[in-house]
Amino acid sequence: MKSLTHALSCNSLSISTPQNAITRCLCSSPFIASIVSSTLALAPHAHADENALSTPHNKKALEHIVVQAQKTSQNLQDVPVAVTALSGQDLVETVSRDVFDLQNYVPAFGAFQNQSVTNSGFSIRGIGTSSQNFGFESSVGLYVDGVYRARQNALINDLVDIESIEVLRGPQGTLFGKNTAAGAMTLTTVAPSHDERDGFAEAIIGNDNLVRLSAGSSFSLIDDILAMRVSGFSSHSDGFITDERSGQTLNNRNRSAIKAQLLYTPTADISVRLIADYGELDERCCGALTFQNNIQANDIAGKFGTDALLLQPPFNATIYGRDNFYDYKTSLSQTPLSKMKDKGLSVQVDVTLNKAWDFVSISAYRAFDSLDTVDTDFSDADLLTATNDAKQQSFSQEIRLHYTSEDVRGLIGVYYYSQNLDLTFDTTTQDDFSAFFNAAAPDLLPLANAINELSAVTSGFIAPAAAPAPSGTAFAHSAYQEQDSIALFSQLDWLLNSDFTLTTGLRYTREEKSIVGAYDEQGPGIDGLTQDPAQWPNVGRAVFGLQNIAAALAAGQAPTAQSLNAIAPFQQAGWGYFFLGSAAVMPRPDLNGELDDSQLTGTVKLAYHPNDNTLTYASFATGYKAGGTNTDRILPSLSPLFDAEKSRSAEIGIKHDFEEYGVRVNAAAHYTQISDFQATTFTGTGFNLQNAGDIIVKGIELEATWLMTESTELHAVASRTLANFDEFKRGTCWVAYTWHTGIDDPGRVEPNDPFCSRDGDRVGFEPQNSLSLMLNHYFEVGNYPASASIDYQYTGDVFLDDANDPYKYADDFSLFNVRVSFTIPQWDSEIIAWSRNVFDEEYVARSGFDVPVQTGKIMAYPGAPRSFGVTFRKSF
Repeated sequence: MKSLTHALSCNSLSISTPQNAITRCLCSSPFIASIVSSTLALAPHAHADENALSTPHNKKALEHIVVQAQKTSQNLQDVPVAVTALSGQDLVETVSRDVFDLQNYVPAFGAFQNQSVTNSGFSIRGIGTSSQNFGFESSVGLYVDGVYRARQNALINDLVDIESIEVLRGPQGTLFGKNTAAGAMTLTTVAPSHDERDGFAEAIIGNDNLVRLSAGSSFSLIDDILAMRVSGFSSHSDGFITDERSGQTLNNRNRSAIKAQLLYTPTADISVRLIADYGELDERCCGALTFQNNIQANDIAGKFGTDALLLQPPFNATIYGRDNFYDYKTSLSQTPLSKMKDKGLSVQVDVTLNKAWDFVSISAYRAFDSLDTVDTDFSDADLLTATNDAKQQSFSQEIRLHYTSEDVRGLIGVYYYSQNLDLTFDTTTQDDFSAFFNAAAPDLLPLANAINELSAVTSGFIAPAAAPAPSGTAFAHSAYQEQDSIALFSQLDWLLNSDFTLTTGLRYTREEKSIVGAYDEQGPGIDGLTQDPAQWPNVGRAVFGLQNIAAALAAGQAPTAQSLNAIAPFQQAGWGYFFLGSAAVMPRPDLNGELDDSQLTGTVKLAYHPNDNTLTYASFATGYKAGGTNTDRILPSLSPLFDAEKSRSAEIGIKHDFEEYGVRVNAAAHYTQISDFQATTFTGTGFNLQNAGDIIVKGIELEATWLMTESTELHAVASRTLANFDEFKRGTCWVAYTWHTGIDDPGRVEPNDPFCSRDGDRVGFEPQNSLSLMLNHYFEVGNYPASASIDYQYTGDVFLDDANDPYKYADDFSLFNVRVSFTIPQWDSEIIAWSRNVFDEEYVARSGFDVPVQTGKIMAYPGAPRSFGVTFRKSF
């Protein structure tokens, strides 16, 4: 104990040991080093006065936590994986309502939302995936009761009746398969039991008219053979952002779910668990606020943007500035709406074949539907709206055989997954768009006027110019994707001796995907726009054609066909859309694409267990996120297919319990290389999806617990994560900063190059530093048990895009949460008074973007202001 404590001290690194290797990594960061030193200061050194250690906390044991991180039951402290485990009771005590709240308690874990509730995303160790493109798969594998959830937004519902949550950091490609390049999250719900006292009913009431009701209970249908459990919740609240035009609040909550289970145990060796669940959501979300307007360029006199135009008639729009960001107000012509339905059915069969072998089968069907409506100009000028209607169905089958002997334990398995995606997306120009285009692009109007004059001179023989951007034009596209994958996998733990365990694992995955996409344009005078670039509007060619036509008419000659063809594109309604440069309104041919891919992933771990309280380990693991098909409407020049994203990670870690002092310290250092990183970046005219190149992630993590006394405990969670693009030649360029200052992106190699090198830049949306401290104190009021808790959460600064645009920089912030609880044993009840963000800190919620067709304007999503409420919970 003395040597280990000394080895973990940042001031003593002379001995070359596994502990020192970890410590060197930890102490290389002043941020984490301070946490290490302060945390270990909580554990008295072995040479200290023994009498000073005779404190009440010695009577309270560190918790024995069982996890399924390696798909078998193990003590958390014996697992050579960086994993954080939270129990259902932890979620109740901390009033954690959804996955977004877990950021307080899991190192290097992020969760964020974008335009709608269904555009949520998760990240681990700086690597994540937006749900912006429906063809994207996740870098973080998500599992509920052993069933893979393909849609990240299927995991945003409230956390109710949860047994445990485990967050595994680092690639998990062996046991969990594809889409775990960054890590995995597993949720396990409470299973049916024959216990007559495992029921609960809970009510949460809070500000913004929050009311959340939840309940669950088991029923023994046949003693020791058949049990049933039913649970569910309903949650409603107003939002904290006000839409001044409609008077409604945004970011409200209106969701519910129900789950029914059966557990059949005909013998002690056979268990069959059937789960059916259904959830739905119907909310006004999400409210984006002005982070930077473009009324006038900040550093260029006389340069005005679209906001200056929208302030004028006929638009008379409401324009906000950066100073209004934390007024939590916006004004929209279309309320953002998010609707979602998620349902599924799964069957898990567990059979103990004999002392050595166990059989596990998990079969599941899931269906996920979402419907989003967004005001895509984010103003009360009636310009653009978008509707995204998506449906997903999947079937999965996993079969595993587990083997246990004196020297070897492991498993072998097969996994099949099939999924269908059906997407319909419409972008529609609204009543003000035609006037907006004419005012925003005045340089094009003289050409149209010249064609009209020529038409008048020829008494209509030459057709007049058509409306350049008629309102009411719908740009629709649909995409249908099919995919099938199958995998074979195995992992073995070799017990080399009483101290060392070698783990090896391998997984082979074969996957096929196909996509069919159809594109259409409909509007006043429009029945599909030409897809032939030779026929796209060309100003120079048209001006030359007009001059030739005028000269021919003046000479009494007929205009040539070439001259007439030069102005023909401007006589077709909708010609102005071509000049917007946006893929969302650009005609393109239908597409058919196929992807056939195979990947080999694996892991090697060496664990050293010198005593019952210590585990050190070193590991190497690989993972990948599947390649896919871009379901967006993209430019014809871009391929709809993108390759798999692959990760390779090395990690060293230590887990140690100072039992006599009530201290637990788990630490890890990691180095990860991501190749062919899949990036989706908003460029102001659309989302561009591509394999970005390589990312290097290196970092350190610390989780510590100190049972200070029998009644007081302190938990610390800290991480430092450096995620940078190692190679990214065709990245997005600065938009807003360049517009406002005239300073070009230094990553632009050639003056007119639309792409910029992002080599060395930070990965967007990811803070480098995070820290959480949680202090809990337990006491009695009369004869009633009570507790008081305070949480501190620090989140470092971020860039709101991968371009690292200086105008998309968000400062670091700190939040405090408090809770006071009272237990009434005779009623089996608990009352918790709580408040989040007690000091009403103002901060940006790690997401922002350039506004479509409004260069120089940035919108961002604010973090939630102070909230408070009371939880009433009764067990029965």
